[in-house]
Parts: sequence; structure tokens; C-alpha cells
Amino acid sequence: MIFDIGHLILLTALILSAFGILAGYLGGRWRNTRLIQSSFNAVYAVAVLVFAATVILWYGLLTDAFQLSYVWNHSERALSAFYKFSALWGGQAGSLLFWCMILSGYSAVVAISNRNRHQALMPYVNAMMLVSSLFFLTLLVFATDPFKRVGFVPPDGQGLNPLLQNFWMIIHPVMLYLGYVGMAVPFAFAVGALISKRLGNEWVHTVRRWTLIPWMFLSAGIIMGSQWAYMELGWGGYWAWDPVENASFLPWLTGTAFLHSIVIQEQRGILKVWNVVLIWLTYFLVILGTFTTRSGIIESVHSFARSDVGPYFLAYLIIILFGFLWLLFDRLPLLRGEHSIDSYTSREAAFLANNWLFAGIAFATLWGTFFPMFSEILTGDRISVAAPFFNKVNGPLFLLLLLLMGVAPLLGWRHTTLAAFRKQFTFPLIAGAIVGLLVFIFARSLYPVIGLSICGFVTATIVQEYVRGAMARRATTGENALVAVANLWRRNGRRYGGYIVHLGIVMIGVAVIGNEFYQQSLSVTLARGESATIGRYELVYNGMTSERQSNRIEFNALIDAFNLDSGRKVGAITPQRNIYDKTPDMPTSEVGLHMTPFEDVYVVLNGWESGGATATFTIYINPLTMWMWVGGIVLVLGTMIAAWPHPTQRRSETVRSLAYATGDD
Repeated sequence: MIFDIGHLILLTALILSAFGILAGYLGGRWRNTRLIQSSFNAVYAVAVLVFAATVILWYGLLTDAFQLSYVWNHSERALSAFYKFSALWGGQAGSLLFWCMILSGYSAVVAISNRNRHQALMPYVNAMMLVSSLFFLTLLVFATDPFKRVGFVPPDGQGLNPLLQNFWMIIHPVMLYLGYVGMAVPFAFAVGALISKRLGNEWVHTVRRWTLIPWMFLSAGIIMGSQWAYMELGWGGYWAWDPVENASFLPWLTGTAFLHSIVIQEQRGILKVWNVVLIWLTYFLVILGTFTTRSGIIESVHSFARSDVGPYFLAYLIIILFGFLWLLFDRLPLLRGEHSIDSYTSREAAFLANNWLFAGIAFATLWGTFFPMFSEILTGDRISVAAPFFNKVNGPLFLLLLLLMGVAPLLGWRHTTLAAFRKQFTFPLIAGAIVGLLVFIFARSLYPVIGLSICGFVTATIVQEYVRGAMARRATTGENALVAVANLWRRNGRRYGGYIVHLGIVMIGVAVIGNEFYQQSLSVTLARGESATIGRYELVYNGMTSERQSNRIEFNALIDAFNLDSGRKVGAITPQRNIYDKTPDMPTSEVGLHMTPFEDVYVVLNGWESGGATATFTIYINPLTMWMWVGGIVLVLGTMIAAWPHPTQRRSETVRSLAYATGDD
């Protein structure tokens, strides 16, 4: 009975979404306060209803209601409550319901926080947020019902995909969804600005934080997914340019470009068309990425099975494409820039070049991702594009992007004089040259020398900007260095938090360079007591143990790692293989890892014989990989600093809101 109510709740939410769209659009157009109020109420009601439906499905998962097709296919009695809870986003229907819950939650928070602000925009923003909700509710009601019955009550379920029974695959999808879904908010504001013809800077000021927060979640989700791939798949790497990895990366690229581009509009009143196109493209790529994982048109180890939702996504993508283009071309006269770029040696020119590089990387990634589909349509043969293509094309573009990340903050707005060039660039260039020289001495390889020199240059730029800012505060206020830095964050978090984000990107770049150019690997079969040598390590195999868990058996290889230089034991490494009761033909790996700031010793258990008398391993030395995870943490912290409103920002936002409400933008 309760599951019938769940389906009825979703149907009610769908009807209310359609009503809210009409109320928001007509209320905004006619300036009818009752209709506008109805659009707000519809947003709140849809959020409550979708959350209620989600709770009902969670109840079914936690109580082993195997009469539900979704519960039967994605859970089992022996599954821990933790994984039963997370099974909500482990399959098609549940993940779409979870997506819709987050979307309606975002919609409600946006509506509540802007209830008395942006009165010309909010009716249209509400309508556009409900358009997104309506699409996903249509899928849930008509295409992939999470409350569909099996027709009988099975004694047990078929179990959750073994690859999803991992901590990182519990939190990684949540972060991705929070990032993916959150991009609907700035898109809704952009469409609202276009419809209302309020295309000044106010919508840009408003959506900056609404873009930063989902961008932070998306960044964290991508890093966590890399950590899962590194620890769970056992292939020695963290990024394979898989289509589903690319699907999350594409909106990250365009969203990052948008965050940089709106700075130029705020400062100089230019690139207005760029901004609305970039945020539309970000939302479009989010829907496109979701389409690729759920339609079966592209093969991936991450994707869902083929289903009936593909045509719905395709129709929605067409509506987004042509609807936005019509609206954009109709409003083009209102999007003229107030100024032009005065010099190639200006900060706005560097930001524009930054945008072109992001666009180039996004296009190359999109082309490589969909090339197999295009080749099959045109030739009948599916020709796959692998990691070497992406590395060869995107690698140099990323190096240029990293270089611009250090150059742009050193340039002035409009023009940079020769004297300013000398003052700003001397220390970063010297630092970059020193790093390059040290790398060349110890490892004579061209690309790492270039890449790490650029990393040194960007790091020096960040240090220089912090030192100058802190010294300026000390000169005027007498603050000590730590207090001065804290006040830089508090009073200008957008700028100095952005530098922390850049530092996180540099750390990730260092890890990529180290892993890409200096990784060592060895495949070996060892008898108990035998050892293998790789790099400066000796690894001794001491046998195997097994342990029974609720729904699987864990097999652990016992390895001691010794440093050949000192002869000392540096740690115990325990690679693991899990055999699941429901899916014995789908074993999973848990790699054994000894991690240091300089390198990881990474061991994969491939197989064993005679109860572990002999075992086969693949061993990797992955230099500098730890800095990828540290860089991800630093990036998130920097984004939080940049998004946190400081006192001056709060006052200016209040003034802008009042001006916008009275038409003085």
C-alpha cells in the first residue's frame, strides 16, 4: 500500500511542477503577485513530495521489500544497512529519484533565499527549476518507476553491484549529483535574465556563489571517483578517459570557464554572450552526460544498463538546444559589451584565452567520447578512442592552461606596462627556472621539466600575491602574518580563495606529471617467502588469509615492504580480493598501498594457487600521487573561502538587490 502511495506522490509532484511552471512564467510576465506566490508554493510542495517519495523507497530498501523490482535488483538480506541506504543511487530508477530529490531541494533553497529579492527574475527562475523537475518526474512516472512491483515476493534480492560496495562509491556519486544538479540553478537564473531582459550584472553577481558551490561538489566528486578507480579497480591509475568519467569532466570544464568569464563581465562589462552560452552549455552537458550513462549508446564500466529513458533525454536535449538558441538570438541586441579588450597584455585578454583553452579541451573530450558512436553510424564499425588520444591532444592544452593560471593574476586590467611586467614576473620566472633546472638534473625528460617548471611558476605567483597582500595589511594595521592572511580571506575571499584553488590544481598537476612520466610496474608470481624488487623497494610475500563477511569472502595477501637503501621495513601491505556470494564471477580488488609524499607502493592481488602457496601480483611505483588527493582537499577549502560572503560583499549584495528591484541596475 505504501509503495502505491509513493507512485501517487510522484504523479502529484509532476502535476504541481507543470502548474508551477505556468504560474511562474505568467506571473512574471503579467506581474501578478498571486501567480508568483503560487510558483513559490509549487516549488516548496514539489520538494516535500519528492522527499517523501524518496523516504518511501529508502524504507523499502531498508526493510527488504523485495516485491519492489528496484529493491529486488539492487539489494539483498545480507547487505549491510549502510549499503542498503546507498543502493538508492545504485540503479537507474533510484538514482533518478535521488537526482530529483536534490534538484527539488536546490529549488526550495533558491526560492527561500531569494523570496524577497530579484523580484523580476525569481518567477522565471522558479519556472525553469520546475522545468528540470518536470522532466525527471516524467521519467520516474512514465519510463522508470522506482515503485514498480515484481509480481511476487522473492525470498531474497539479487544484490548490489560489487563495484558499488565501496566507501568511495557511496560518497562519490552524492558529490557528483550535488555538483551536476546544482548547475541547474545558474542556468535557471541565466534563462530568467534572458526572458525578463534584465541582462545587467545582477544575475551574474547572484549566480557566482550558486555556481561555486556545485562546482566545488563536482570537483570533489571527480577527485573521489579518481580515488575509487585508484583503490578499487587495481590498474595502477586514477583516470582512464572513460566516457562516464568524461561526462562528469565536461561540465566541470565549461563551469570553470564560466566562473572565470563572469569576472570579466563584472569588471569590464564584456563577454556577456560568452557567459550565457557557457552556463547553458554546462547545463546541456550535464543532461548529455546523464543521457550517455543511461541510454546505452556508449559503452562504459560505469554506465547503467540500456533502458527506455534514452528517447526522453534526447527529446529534452533538443528542447534545451533550440529553446535556448531562439531565446539567445532574440536577446542578442541586449547582450552587447560595454567595452572591448584594450590590449593583449591585459588580464581580460588572459581570461579570454583561458576560456578558449577550456572550450578547446571540452571540444576535444566531447569529440573523443562520442567518436565511437559517430564512426559506427558512418562506417558500421565502432572505432574506440583511447587514453593516448586524449593525453596527446589535451595534455599540451592543459599545460597552457596551467601557465595562464600563473600569468593572469600578474597582469593588470586593460593594460600592463613594461615596468609592471618586470615587477610582477621576476620572482615567479626565477622560481620556475630553478624548479626546471632541478628536475632536469635529476630526471632528464623534456615534458616533466616543462610541466614542473610551470607548476613552480604558478606556485611562486600565488606565494607572491599572498606575501604582498599580507605585507600591505601589516603596513596599514600592524597585524602579524597569520592574522593578515586570515583577514585577506575574510575581506577578499573571492580573490585569495581563488589562489588556494589554483594551488590545489597545481598539486594535482604535479601528481599527474609524476604518475604519467615516472610510473614503474612489475608483474610477478611469488611463492611464500619469496621477494620481488622494484625501484628502491623489496617486497616479501608471507602468505594469505581469508575472512568471511556477511555477503562475501575476503582474501588477503600479506606482504612486507623494505627500503633497499636503509634495509629497514617501511610497512606491511595487504592487497585484497573479494568474492561475493551473489556474483562470484565479479570479484573486486582492494589494492595494498604504502603511501608517502614522494611515491606510492601499489600492489594488486591478481590470483593465487594451492591456498595461497603461490600468488600473482602486479606492483606499481606511482611517484607523487599523494598530492592529487591533497590537492583535491586544498581545492575544496579554497572554494569554500571564495564562496564565503565577507562583510563588504554582503553590503554590496544588499545594495545591488535594492537597485535591481527598483530597476536601477
